[in-house]
Parts: sequence; structure tokens; C-alpha cells
Amino acid sequence: MAEKIYISYNYVHKLCQRSAEEIKQFKPDLMVAIGGGGFIPARILRTFLKTPGSKNIPIQAIGLSLYEEYVNDGSDEVAGVAAAEEAGVEVVRTQWLDFNNLESHALNLIGKNILVVDEVDDTRTTLHYAISELEKDIKTMAEKLGRQDEVTKFFVFVLHNKDKPKRAQLPEDMMAEGRYLAAETVPDVWIAYPWEATDIDIQTKLAVEQSNI
Repeated sequence: MAEKIYISYNYVHKLCQRSAEEIKQFKPDLMVAIGGGGFIPARILRTFLKTPGSKNIPIQAIGLSLYEEYVNDGSDEVAGVAAAEEAGVEVVRTQWLDFNNLESHALNLIGKNILVVDEVDDTRTTLHYAISELEKDIKTMAEKLGRQDEVTKFFVFVLHNKDKPKRAQLPEDMMAEGRYLAAETVPDVWIAYPWEATDIDIQTKLAVEQSNI
């Protein structure tokens, strides 16, 4: 039976609130949410990162897929909550930023502090892909516009980091400079997030039983 951690919306909200003060030190100019798990945490974070008199931090979205359905006999399934999945190997890009449109847009990424948000750091493959591809695209756009002297920095935030060997790594300078933050580090178990549930009452009940409220 696959061990699972059930998370409530309240718990996600509290994890974001708790992490916001540290993220503020990075002074993010905009967020890039990795869909679909990064969308809700990014929106919650925006509330806590806003400072009086300032505008909301813009949120851009990218879509990356790495997970596949977990094959089992049904013994670890609970009606109304998400079935377990296994991490895939290849990252599939389902949605990306339109850099041609961003060239003349106020939200262009060159020279910005960019906060990348996802729900979980499992094998680190998705995060590695997102950061490396964004860095490559921004470098290309900066060269095209003659803005190579502007420094773009990334900060990664996840709700949960799984304590396990990673298949990929993030840039050494990012880790050395503390530009990576996981609200919680957990064992290598399946995490059932509330936005994956088909019955939120069952999901919340299971989260309460595990004190994840």
C-alpha cells in the first residue's frame, strides 16, 4: 500500500504564508508558476509578497508534465482523492512563455528577479528543465536586444521537497546563494494535494486526521 500525505487548502495557505518572509528578501519582480501544481501556491504567495503601495507581482505560467499513472491493484486508492502516480523520465512542455510577445511587453524577463513556483520537488527533473530552458531563452532574447549586461536571477519555491536522491540538479550558484526554498521536506511518499481531489470533504477529512490543516 503506497503511503500518502493528504494536504488541505488551509495547510497550503499556511505553508505559503510561513515562507513569504524569506522569499521577500529575494525581492521577486515576477513569478513563473509551473502548471498545474504551482498555480495555486503562486496566487497565494502573491498576497503575502505584496507590500503596501506597490502593485501585485505578475504571474506568468508554463506547463510541464513529468508524471504518469501509477499501476496498482486499487488497494491504495481512496474514493474522492487523487490516485498515486509515478514520476516519469521525460519532461513534456505543454505550455511556454511567448518570448516574441514579451520583447515589447513590460513583463519581459531580462534583468529581473524571477520566482519559479511548483508544488513539489520530487526527482528535480521538472525544476531543472524549467530553470535551464528559461535561462537559455532569456539569454537568447538578451543577445537579440543587446542587453547582455543585465543580470537575471531565479529563485525556486516549492511547498514540499522529497528527501530522496535527485535525477537532476539546480544551478550551483542558486543553491549556494540560498535561492531555493522548500516550505517542508518530507520522506519519499506520495503527496495528495487538494486541487487533485474529486471530493474535497474526504480530502480535508484525511488531511485533518494527519494534522495537515
